[in-house]
Amino acid sequence: MALDERKGVWKSGKGKGRHTPKGRQVTEDSLNGIQVLLGDRPRRRDLLIEHLHLIQDTYGHLSAENLAALAEEMRLSQTEVYEVASFYAHFDIVKEGMDTPPALTIRVCDSLSCELAGSEDLLRDLAAKYNGKGEVRVLRAPCMGRCDTAPVLELGHNHIDHADLGKVADAIVADDTHAHIPAYEQFDTYVSGGGYTELKALRDCSKSRDTLQDEVLESGLRGMGGAGFPSGKKWSFVRMNEGPRYLAVNGDEGEPGTFKDRYFLEREPHVFLEGMLIAAWAVEAEKCFIYMRDEYPAVLELLACEIVKLEQAGIVDAGYIDLRRGAGAYICGEESAMIESIEGKRGMPRHRPPFVASVGIFNQPTLVHNVETLYWICKVAREGGDVFGVHGANGRKGMRSYSVSGRVKNPGVKIAPAGLTIKELIADHCGGMLDGHTFKAYQPGGPSSGLLPASMDDIPLDFDTLQPHGTFIGSAAVVVLSDKDSAKQAALNMLRFFEDESCGQCTPCRVGCEKAVKLMQADKWDQGLLEELSTAMVDASICGLGQAAPNPIRMVIKHFPDEI
Repeated sequence: MALDERKGVWKSGKGKGRHTPKGRQVTEDSLNGIQVLLGDRPRRRDLLIEHLHLIQDTYGHLSAENLAALAEEMRLSQTEVYEVASFYAHFDIVKEGMDTPPALTIRVCDSLSCELAGSEDLLRDLAAKYNGKGEVRVLRAPCMGRCDTAPVLELGHNHIDHADLGKVADAIVADDTHAHIPAYEQFDTYVSGGGYTELKALRDCSKSRDTLQDEVLESGLRGMGGAGFPSGKKWSFVRMNEGPRYLAVNGDEGEPGTFKDRYFLEREPHVFLEGMLIAAWAVEAEKCFIYMRDEYPAVLELLACEIVKLEQAGIVDAGYIDLRRGAGAYICGEESAMIESIEGKRGMPRHRPPFVASVGIFNQPTLVHNVETLYWICKVAREGGDVFGVHGANGRKGMRSYSVSGRVKNPGVKIAPAGLTIKELIADHCGGMLDGHTFKAYQPGGPSSGLLPASMDDIPLDFDTLQPHGTFIGSAAVVVLSDKDSAKQAALNMLRFFEDESCGQCTPCRVGCEKAVKLMQADKWDQGLLEELSTAMVDASICGLGQAAPNPIRMVIKHFPDEI
C-alpha cells in the first residue's frame, strides 16, 4: 500500500509545537553569571580548563546549569564541555537534583610512600570522623609530590605533612586551608646575583644557537622527565621544522614518589625560568606554556607572581609565558596528553607519528622539556657543560636529582652524581635505613619501574643501566622498602594507581589494569594469566602508562615468588 493511500494519522507529530531545542536549556541567570565571572577573559577553546577552574574555585563545584552556560558563552557543545570536565579528578560536577559537595575537602594521599607511613589508617579514621557529618568530606587521592613527609594530605589547598588527626583538627579550627608559600629566591635577589645576564647576552648574540646546542649536547644532559632523550638533539628536531614554534614545560610530575621538580621550583624558580627562556631562544619559540599540576598550589601562586615581575622588567612581553593549571590527571605527564590538555581537551595521548617536535601545540612544532631539564640548561648556559657533565659515579656522566622516600632515615631530594647505586644512595645520602628496618627492595624510578630486590644493590642508577634488568631510572623516584613490607602489596598499590589513572582511550590499558588488580588481590597469583595479560598490555597499549604498568607484576613474579 502506498503511503498516501493509508487512512488516518500515520505519523504521531510528537514534538511539533516545541518551544525550545532538545536538551538542557541555558537560563538567563546562569549565562549572566558566567559572563560576569569570565569578564574580559578570552573565550578561546584552549582556555576551557582554565575557565572550568574559575567556576570550580568560585562556587566549589560545577553545576549542570553553569556548564551549559559556559558552553553557550564559549560557543561549544555541552557535550564537549562535559566530557572535558568529567575527565579531570579535581572538578566536581553536580547535576540537577544532586547535593553540592561540602565546602571543605580533605584529600589523603594513598601512594606507596604514604601507605608505608600509615595513610590507610589515617584515611579510615578521618572518614569516620568527618564524612557525612558536616561541611567536610574525606577523599582518597593519588600522589601529591610530598613523599618525603609521608603521610600527607591536602586540606583545601593546604598540605599537611606527617599528617594525623590532631593536625587536621587544629587546621580546620584555624581555617588554615590555603597554600603556604615557601621562602624562595625572588626576582630581585636573583637578578642582583647575575640572574638573566646569560639570557640577555644570548639575545645580544654572544653565541650562536648552534654553539649553545652543541654545548648542551656535549654536557650529556638528557631529559629528566623520565625518557632521557638527549636535550640538545631534541632542539635540532624542533628547529628543522618551520615555525611558528612553541615551548611547553612539563611540570606535571605525577609519578608517585617524584617530587624533584617541586624542590627546584620552591627554592630557585628563576633558575628554571631563565633556563626555559634560554631554551625558547634556542628554538625561536614564539610562546612558552608552563603546564603545572594542580597538586602544587603554592608553586602555581609563586610562578604567577614571578612571571608578572618578568613582564614588568621587560624580560618578556606580556602573555609570552602562559601558565596553565592541570586538574588532577596523571596521564597529562605524557607529553602529547599534556599538549591536548593545554589545548583545553581531555588529556588523551596522541598516536605517533607525527611527534610533537613537528606537530605539537596547535599543530605547530613544539619543544617539550621537564622542569629539572630546564634548571640544568640554565646552569650549562651560564657556567659551561662541566657544571653538569664533569660529575658522575660508577662510569656514568652527569647529575641526578633522586627523590628518595620510604624506609630511610633522611628522605628527600638528593642532588648527587648520576650512577650511584642504591647501596651508596641509602648509606651516603639518606643516613641509612630506619632503626629496626632491614633493606628488602626498592623502586628505582616510580611504580612504572617495578621493584628490585636488595640483592641487586650494586646497579648504577642511571639511564641505560637498568634496562637489562627489565626496569629503568625514569624520573629517579626511589622508594625504599624494608623487611616489614610486602612486595606483593606494594605491587598491588602500584596497579591500583594505574587503574585509577588510565585515560581509558585504549582497551589493553583500560581493561588490563582493572583485570590485573582483581587477579593480584588473590592469595595466590595466577602467574600464567598475569603474564599473558602483561604481554597484551605491553604490546598493544598506546602510551607508556599501559606499556609500563605490568612492570610491578613481572618484577614481583621474578624476584619475590615466595610472596605470591
